[in-house]
Amino acid sequence: MNQEIERKFLVLGEPWKNYDGEVIQQGYISRGEATVRVRIRAGKGYLTIKGKTVGVSRAEYEYEVPLNEAQEMLELFCANQRIQKKRYLIPYKGFKWEVDVFEGLN
Repeated sequence: MNQEIERKFLVLGEPWKNYDGEVIQQGYISRGEATVRVRIRAGKGYLTIKGKTVGVSRAEYEYEVPLNEAQEMLELFCANQRIQKKRYLIPYKGFKWEVDVFEGLN
């Protein structure tokens, strides 16, 4: 089992402007006891299951799925809840920061 540790910050300015970003499409199939998400990034499909957050972490399982199946799941199960964002990896003070810039509604 993997553990996800996530902290969110509001970024002032646009430090990502000097970096190439990766387009990510995703949608949520379920948000109950566990969150189930389908995502397409870098031409690959992924299905992710996340548990409830305890402190700053939560259990996370991610599986690669065929791209055409990920596209079908987005269409069938996430038509009104799709998100598109661009993710930038920015090195800063010894860390790699992931900055997500959402396109449209978040």
